[in-house]
Formats: sequence, C-alpha cells, structure tokens
Amino acid sequence: MAQVKETPLLEMRGVSKYFGSVNALQDISLQVNAGEVTCVLGDNGAGKSTLIKMLSGVHSPDAGELLIEGRPVHLPNPRAAQAQGIATVFQDLATVPLMSIWRNFFLGNEPTKGWGPLRRMDVGKAKTIMHSELAKIGIDVRDPNQTVGTLSGGERQAVAIARAVYFGARVLILDEPTSALGVRQSGVVLKYIVQARDMGKAVIFITHNPNHAFLVGDRFVLLKRGRMMGSYLRSETSVEALTEMMAGGAELQQLSDELAKLADAPDIEEIAKEARELAQGAEG
Repeated sequence: MAQVKETPLLEMRGVSKYFGSVNALQDISLQVNAGEVTCVLGDNGAGKSTLIKMLSGVHSPDAGELLIEGRPVHLPNPRAAQAQGIATVFQDLATVPLMSIWRNFFLGNEPTKGWGPLRRMDVGKAKTIMHSELAKIGIDVRDPNQTVGTLSGGERQAVAIARAVYFGARVLILDEPTSALGVRQSGVVLKYIVQARDMGKAVIFITHNPNHAFLVGDRFVLLKRGRMMGSYLRSETSVEALTEMMAGGAELQQLSDELAKLADAPDIEEIAKEARELAQGAEG
C-alpha cells in the first residue's frame, strides 16, 4: 500500500525577490512541517532576512508562490501572516525593555472587561494568563510587574515565544535568537525551541551557527548569496558538513593557505627594525 505523503504546513515554491537589479532571493523552494524544526543557515548577506520578511508579510515575492497546507496564499502585510498562524520573533524587537512582563506578553491584545464607555483592561486576567503560559515552558514569574529589561536575554526570548504560541501561532519564525547570547542563555533558548516543536508547532530557526542548529534541527536549508545550496534531513548531514558548506570548502582552503604563509613569513617587528636601520644608515 502506497504511503500517503503529508502536506507541509508551510511551503515556498520557486520564490524570488528582487530589489532593483539586486537578486535578494532566487528560486527558493522549501517545506516546513508541523512538529519539526527547520533551520535556515547562511552567512551575512545570504538572504535570511529577506526570507523572514516574505514569510511574515513584510515583502511579497516577485516570483513563485507561498502555500499553507497546500493552499496558495498571499500575505500583503504582517497582520495577514498572523491571521494565517505565522508569528515572527525578531532578534532585537521581540520585547519592550521598559514595560512589565505581563504588558509585553499582550502588547496591544490585552483582555478587557465591561462594555461601552466602561470597557477597560482586565489586568488580573492578563497577569493570570501570562503566569500560566510562561509556567508551561518552565519560567516562574514571581512579580508580573517586573520590567522585561531586568530579565536575561534567554528569558526575554522565552516571553516572546510563549506569547506567539498563546496567540495561536502554528508557524514560529525565530530570527537569530541566540546570536547575542552567551553559552548558558543560548542553551535556554534552544530548550524552548524544542518545547515549541514538541507542542506540534512548525519552527523556522534562522541562524548562522551550525552548532546551535544541529542541536535542535530536523531539517537544514542552506542559503548563500540569495540562492539555495541544498536542503538536508538530520540523518543526511553533520555539523562539520554544514560548516563546510556555509563557509565554502574552497574559501576555507584558501584561508588556510594564506594563514600558513603568514606563519612562515618573517616577523613583522624584525622587518620594521631592519627598515629603520637602513633608513638611519641612509641618513648617515
């Protein structure tokens, strides 16, 4: 009996994006499944930011199409993406440091009570929901009025992830969530990524760190200069292979040769000393 192929939750088919004469992305095709972490890797300028903005409704593709559960969709703005269950946690704009934790959790979607002119924010309900949702991913908030800026980087990312899950995200896009964090806090964020995957969410983990990606990833998509270098399952690759593909084997070998030449070159101080001696001799 033939096995029925599962329809991807989110799919890009032959997507391209141009800014004038610049090809930011060209002919990108990828599939994102529920309950999986899809890692998008690439160095600076690879096209990761453009990819995020197309999936989150900031940019529309100039060619190709986006599909959700096999249906073509158009995402003209971020609200349209959110309505389709796509939530993006940006690297620097996920939280407002001077606002309390519970206000950050809702950010304009606060629960209300009363009606008409007496309608007002239900602060008690908001704090209860926030405390419950953060507890689900292992964060115990003692004071909901505590400002987010006093939390660690990993905890701030966790607040943003829990917020996205609570408001119905089916696809969770994380933009370089570990890039500015230390080893311990990066580990905290990676743990929350795994928890979101185990909840059945489709997670897109944007990163330039293959070590972090391989710890949590199920599928790996490599971008370079706006083009797709390949898509690999976890069983088909390794950290070493991902690193080599990102950096480029030829470029790494060239760099190695250049460093070897520098190591064999005469000491810079000796050269400078000889130059000074020659200059003094010429003046004499």
